Amino acid sequence: MRRPLQVTLLVLSGLGLLHASLFTDLCLRYVKPSMRPMLIVSGFLLILLGIAEAWSRSRQHPDADDDHMGPGHMDRGHIGHDHTEPAEEHVGGHNHSKVPRVAWLLFLPALSLLFYAPPALGAYTASRAAPKAVAQQDSFDPLPATSPLPITLTDFTTRVQQDRTRAIKGRTVRMTGFVTPDKGTTYWDLTRIMISCCAADAQSIKVRVYGIPALAANTWVTITGTWHASGTLGTSSATAALDGVTVEKVAKPVNAYQDALPFPTSR
Repeated sequence: MRRPLQVTLLVLSGLGLLHASLFTDLCLRYVKPSMRPMLIVSGFLLILLGIAEAWSRSRQHPDADDDHMGPGHMDRGHIGHDHTEPAEEHVGGHNHSKVPRVAWLLFLPALSLLFYAPPALGAYTASRAAPKAVAQQDSFDPLPATSPLPITLTDFTTRVQQDRTRAIKGRTVRMTGFVTPDKGTTYWDLTRIMISCCAADAQSIKVRVYGIPALAANTWVTITGTWHASGTLGTSSATAALDGVTVEKVAKPVNAYQDALPFPTSR
């Protein structure tokens, strides 16, 4: 790869990383917030490497690439050698001054971060991703008397399947997630996607919703409802499901890869 192209690629890659991690929140579509500082540092390093490469090139003698034309060159049997012949004839029939076409593909990731960042994972992934296993919990604190009760999808699922006191029975709960339609069924899934490191290891947690028509896929909503009786509450046979009462569209959170409590209702 020609050195000017290397410089451009380094600088563009660095700018793309900084755009995604420092100047915007785009990086949160792909990695956990804890990795953001490393992306910022990497962006600055790539730009510095590009600047250093450009400075090194500018310091070179203009004729540095033609050192073989120095003193004595004509004394070693090169008299009459025509240096105006094409480069491909000079070195084994290959033109080393041209950039391989495949090298231009390296620009696509950098340009995508600058001009078109792929969206965060959503309903398409959730319908295919492995479900997140709910951790075993031996004891539970009493539930607050608040109604509707703000709760995460994970906590709701744990209460439904593991809380022997059945404290969730009859309680109106409130949860936030995005819509994952389930064609051919009478319910849809309120969904959250969680990651351990990056989007490549995504897992989903879902709560079935009955009684309310599904909105468009990937629509973020806050829903209230009560446990939909299915299976024995407090055991693994119980289904994490709701009989929906109300549904409200909400803005997509900046960090969509966490199972957070819903925002308080506005009064």
